[in-house]
Amino acid sequence: MAVGALALTACGGGKDDSGNGNGGGKPTFSIGFQGPLSGDNSALGINEDNGLKLAVEEANKKGDLPFTLKVVDGDDQGLPDQAPAAAQKLIGDTSVVAVVGPAFSGPTKASGGLYAQAQLAAVSPSATNPDLTSQGFTSFLRGAPNDNEQGAGMAEYLSKKEKAKKVFVIDDKSEYGVGLAKVAIDSLKAAGVTVETDSVPAKTPDYTAAATKVVNSKADALIYAGYYADLAPFAKKLADGGFKGIGISGDGSNDAKFVELAGAAADKWFLTCPCTDATKNESTKAFTEAYTAKFNTPPGTYSAESYDIANLIISEMKKLGKDVTRDKLLAALKGVNYKGLTKEFAFDDKGELKIKNVYLYQVADGKIGYLGDVATLSNG
Repeated sequence: MAVGALALTACGGGKDDSGNGNGGGKPTFSIGFQGPLSGDNSALGINEDNGLKLAVEEANKKGDLPFTLKVVDGDDQGLPDQAPAAAQKLIGDTSVVAVVGPAFSGPTKASGGLYAQAQLAAVSPSATNPDLTSQGFTSFLRGAPNDNEQGAGMAEYLSKKEKAKKVFVIDDKSEYGVGLAKVAIDSLKAAGVTVETDSVPAKTPDYTAAATKVVNSKADALIYAGYYADLAPFAKKLADGGFKGIGISGDGSNDAKFVELAGAAADKWFLTCPCTDATKNESTKAFTEAYTAKFNTPPGTYSAESYDIANLIISEMKKLGKDVTRDKLLAALKGVNYKGLTKEFAFDDKGELKIKNVYLYQVADGKIGYLGDVATLSNG
């Protein structure tokens, strides 16, 4: 399959949904999406996929494109072992000229080499493990600050603002969780905070033992580096066990599904994200209205960032006109300087986003509320 992927490197164009040629003499190009569209943490992938689909729909409706756009989905369920097949589906579709995703770090690590072989740009809104840009994935671009920023932001907030003296850090053994936890641990220790650690794998049937360990540690705060599907039952056990400290988790837990699944146990939890709240910012007001009208729900975590990345890709495709190929588009995206609704997108020579902002949220009254920039809040 990898040999087949290489043969498709410079391909583009295709047929419409009916299987016939493209009407009006316009070629059809597709933007792929790779992320969890099913499985335990699918809400995060659906957020991003919806952002992409809205951008493509709006671009087609404008009528000024020299081509027609489509979306092709690759569902990896958020799991590394499902990622290669999802990537190969997109690579094998000759109409796909760029990919939004992969959404999660583990699947990115498992499929990044395949995209590199195919010279197919994979621009992720949310895969934040710092090591991903040092793996030789030459077509991977990260559209969010990595966990060097998020983990350090958590540590800064707890040590400076909350004056925590002891913090318990738990990861879920995923690529994302381990990477985020390591940065948080190193940053806490550098700030003179005592740190206790543990690893509790995702899908643990019963979080009682982990919760008991945290409560008995008498830590002032807990950082959970993992996804909402596991934080929810863990938060319930922590509440049952009488944990009174500060709870904080990252973008993998920053979704309304966490609140839905955890119920009252989610109350007062802090959540970080290198993403802003599209429902609160003036720059994303029109996007929020359009998204809500189309999907009958407000945009979620990374919806607006995915929308921005899709439009970034489309803008570079327009410059290439009908002559869009994977390698040409990849080269254009590496040198892009694009002002989106959420941030300015420009990448360094490793594919890292140059902007580093991370934001803080907190659950209150059954909703996730936006608090602001972590650095500003920590030093305020």
